[in-house]
Amino acid sequence: MSPITCLGGRARASRRLQSGLALAVLLALGACSATKPKPFYQAAEAQQLRAAAEATASSATSSAAMANTASTYIRLVDQMQRDGLWFASLAHIDALEQRWGVSPESNRLRADALRQTDQPEASRRMYDKLIGTPLEGAGYHGLGLLAGSQSDFPLAIRMLEQAQRRNPIDALLLSDMGYAQMRAGQLPAARIPLMQALQLQPDNQRIQVNVALYLQASGQTEQALALMNASNMPAATRSVIADAASRMAVGVVPAAAPDAALSLKTAAWPRRVHVMVRPDPLATDSPNTLPTLLPAGDKP
Repeated sequence: MSPITCLGGRARASRRLQSGLALAVLLALGACSATKPKPFYQAAEAQQLRAAAEATASSATSSAAMANTASTYIRLVDQMQRDGLWFASLAHIDALEQRWGVSPESNRLRADALRQTDQPEASRRMYDKLIGTPLEGAGYHGLGLLAGSQSDFPLAIRMLEQAQRRNPIDALLLSDMGYAQMRAGQLPAARIPLMQALQLQPDNQRIQVNVALYLQASGQTEQALALMNASNMPAATRSVIADAASRMAVGVVPAAAPDAALSLKTAAWPRRVHVMVRPDPLATDSPNTLPTLLPAGDKP
């Protein structure tokens, strides 16, 4: 073999070796590119998924917080009304609706406050807006209270019956309806709703007053006395009940007087109406007095 042929063979071998090394390097690089970055991309993807989940959870939490805040504000306004701060509650209802919008619940609160601040027509419009909503029963109840405030007891009974169909186990509503029936001269009809109310809430003193009035007016004096004794009713309350019952028993229509002893007021929904005895039981309602439906406290 000539020296030139030998050198050519060595050159070709060297080139093959270099090509092989280059190929090995390329394969190694390819392997690195195919395997090394993969965990990185998986980690990045997982991080993105976690971020998306956290954003969704944060949004849900924010929405829940907003709802809870609105609910808390409604409870705040309700408590103000319980404390008799009716005018102040109207201002807070404005703030409530400005931030979270008008709702049946805010209309309910406003209707109550308007009635308690001697704005019956505006109150009636708010109660009307509750018809067809989940608070429809409250709307009819409010309309019944407004009718009672004008001594229109037949209309009050019709509205309260509508409310009772929607809230059949509302003891205070039943008590209210029983009193409206007594005031309308329907003493026998008052028995069922009043007894239902008493058994549903036997410890409610305001319901006890209505039932005692019914028992006294219907001639069941011993039962009335037993109930008043068991309830520890004060002498002034017993006197008012006895006087009102005697007039109801003979069908006397109460005459107008400055103060209503047995008066009905709007209570916070769903707490509704309560009984409140005042100095003169048989006063009818003048424009400046409360209705004489047996009686309701503002807030339990």
